[in-house]
Amino acid sequence: MPFCPSLRIATMMAILLAPAVALANPFEIRVRDHRFVPDVVEVPAGQKIKLIVHNDDDEPEEFESYDLNREKIIRPGRSVTIFLPPMEPGEYTFFGEFHPETAQGRIIAK
Repeated sequence: MPFCPSLRIATMMAILLAPAVALANPFEIRVRDHRFVPDVVEVPAGQKIKLIVHNDDDEPEEFESYDLNREKIIRPGRSVTIFLPPMEPGEYTFFGEFHPETAQGRIIAK
């Protein structure tokens, strides 16, 4: 196969920029009525993820996940950004520490 510098450069750029795509296009979740909406978020496996959680309720909520080793309080009317490392394919649960009976969700890495 002949050497093609432009193909090699294009391939290298695609590899380098792939993680930036997931960070540039964040996934968003809202807290409404003590629930996460949506409660299931599908993300690409093997890429860094930027997750933004908005709290539309009048009370604080805490995004907590033992699977993802993340914990963040979201004040009413505020948003938080949570960065997640590249994940293996699978399901990762999260819940609201202040309303664990209703605020539950999953991130599915595919």
